[in-house]
Amino acid sequence: MDHPETAATDLVRRFIFERQPVRGHWVRLESAWRELRAHGNYPQPVERLLGEAVAAVVLLAASLKFHGTLTFQLQGNGAVRLLVAQCTHDFRLRALARFDERAIGALPADAPRGVLFRALVGTDSRLTVTIEADEKGGRYQGVVPLEGRSLAESLEAYFASSEQLPTRVLLAADGARGAGLLVQKLPGKGGGEEESNAAWQAAQRGIGRLQEAELLEHPVEALLARAFSDHDLRLFRGAPVRFECRCGEGRVAGLLRALGEEEVRDVLREQGSVTVTCEFCRRPYRFDAGDVDALFSGTAGPNPGLDPVEIH
Repeated sequence: MDHPETAATDLVRRFIFERQPVRGHWVRLESAWRELRAHGNYPQPVERLLGEAVAAVVLLAASLKFHGTLTFQLQGNGAVRLLVAQCTHDFRLRALARFDERAIGALPADAPRGVLFRALVGTDSRLTVTIEADEKGGRYQGVVPLEGRSLAESLEAYFASSEQLPTRVLLAADGARGAGLLVQKLPGKGGGEEESNAAWQAAQRGIGRLQEAELLEHPVEALLARAFSDHDLRLFRGAPVRFECRCGEGRVAGLLRALGEEEVRDVLREQGSVTVTCEFCRRPYRFDAGDVDALFSGTAGPNPGLDPVEIH
């Protein structure tokens, strides 16, 4: 494997099977995960699911060739009502989860992982992946039912349904780290059909040998050597991943304009000012009467985007 590195963190790295139509990505997060968690107080089951989603959104962004933002959203009728993770093409990351505290408190501590996952996401839930490309304002959205006994299985079902790419995924998270490994079989690239199928079967067996604890603890070189020792791999240099919220006064102003002058002025009359708090980073934006007058003076504002906020 090319370019060996030590157990570096906050990196995403690509690898390929030489002369075979199999590729993969690996990610591990420490500092970025800690910074993200500092902006929300999550119970352990929600924290673990959010950490897996954060690793997943980086893997998704790494597997695409685009300039823009990828949003990974889980929504359903379980204890976690909404989970949103976003990653840009240059791996700037943010995420949040909304949950029912009473439902979380009622979860049995000894529930099997599959049972716990379904309790968190619910019986009627969906996975939405939205790609907003910078070029020409392109936008793609895929929506599939949230299937399986884990987020990794749900992601595999998404790739099979929306991308028609055979994919295996392993995700893990705890209070200190989030990590993920993804392998895919690419169509019509390299080798004969029998040889390509054999390589893909070996890749699936290999990722199946790994445990979540190994994913969190071991460097990528050791993981790939353990999982795919029978194949010649090329491991590429890592790209750094960092937490960064992209909220700003311009985006918030655009969101208030989209909300409408009458509703914004109602809040202003009640509260004396309008405060908008970004739910990703908890940063407040305050608008007084003069700010609101300027807001609706007829000047066009930016697109409000997808940022969840609290307005009061």
